[in-house]
Amino acid sequence: MRSDLRIDHAARLRGRISPLHKHFARSEPILLYTERFTTMQKKYPIGILGATGMVGQRFIQLLEHHPWFEVTWLAASDRSSGKPYGEAAKWRLDTPLPERIARMTVSPADPDGAPKIIFAALDAGIAREMEPRFAEAGCAVVSNSSAYRMAPSVPLVIPEINAEHLHLIEEQPTRKTTGGYMVTNPNCSTIGLVMALKPIEERFGIEQILVTTMQAISGAGYPGVPSMDILGNVIPYIGSEEEKMEAETLKLLGRLEGHAVTPLKARISAHCNRVAVEDGHTESVSIKLARPATHDEILAAWAEFKPLAGQALPTAPEQPVEWAPQSDRPQPRLDRNRGRGMGVTVGRLRPCNVLDWKFTVLSHNTIRGAAGAAILNAELLASLGKLEPAAETASRA
Repeated sequence: MRSDLRIDHAARLRGRISPLHKHFARSEPILLYTERFTTMQKKYPIGILGATGMVGQRFIQLLEHHPWFEVTWLAASDRSSGKPYGEAAKWRLDTPLPERIARMTVSPADPDGAPKIIFAALDAGIAREMEPRFAEAGCAVVSNSSAYRMAPSVPLVIPEINAEHLHLIEEQPTRKTTGGYMVTNPNCSTIGLVMALKPIEERFGIEQILVTTMQAISGAGYPGVPSMDILGNVIPYIGSEEEKMEAETLKLLGRLEGHAVTPLKARISAHCNRVAVEDGHTESVSIKLARPATHDEILAAWAEFKPLAGQALPTAPEQPVEWAPQSDRPQPRLDRNRGRGMGVTVGRLRPCNVLDWKFTVLSHNTIRGAAGAAILNAELLASLGKLEPAAETASRA
């Protein structure tokens, strides 16, 4: 294993700028949401699989002025292939469809002619067949799909949580032959939970987790849940969601030991509900700790949790886990866009009469929980030199 992926989580990546960043030539600032980034003269060309869907559209929105990546290829179903993107996709987001993207022709979902960095926004059934084809063709496949999240050799990664798990890339057969590989980000409901749990688990250990979610309708894609089912209603079931949360949480908080991840030894129970909110997943969490912690100690753990500080990853929030002191926060409408939608907000920390502590977590499900998570994974891969041309990687194998 590379030495830079073996170091302690609290110290990993801190204060070290990759040589890759040094050649980024800066130019004029670009306004993205409410903060400014800068561009570079040469960007990585990237493609988007499933570009016409809701997560695909969010990729396009977030990458419009990205300083490292440029969208050069869009692919979708046969129904959309050959059409201009503006005609093939019904744009559903609250910012205009970029004119350059609208004019791009949608390509067939085939590796031939595709760039070597692919963001995948596919349904699990399609991803199961398609993502390995792109990896076999030498592509770095940065996926939002659930298809391979629990595969032993596929990293399931949140950069602030378990960057060292990226070593699993080297265990994939395609990495040794074509240089291609697959990396995944977690389920939209899992990410907010794990971001809130990691700072606590590092300091005090966690033995039991109980979580109840109130998940936004955008998590179901478009057209999603029928209006007659969700208006004035709560649906107490989301297919496979509870199983995903339980398994993914333990893998993410687990330890990389040799060539595999040993899941966290904790018990977890999830209850998942769909509610009439457009964006933003809210979660009520109770935990039992391995070691005692005070209210102030938990607040300090969240406030001091900044494992990517100094890394200049453009999409990383300055404060990954942000405390909301108000008694009625966090709320989706008021807090989902913290950190440009990449921050996680926690509130209502109080003692639990059954376990030890309970609190509320909120995260933006289509930014931090989907497209933004994959983009941040790609930025981390770039900073570690993992997006180098596939031919160079294969020649060294």
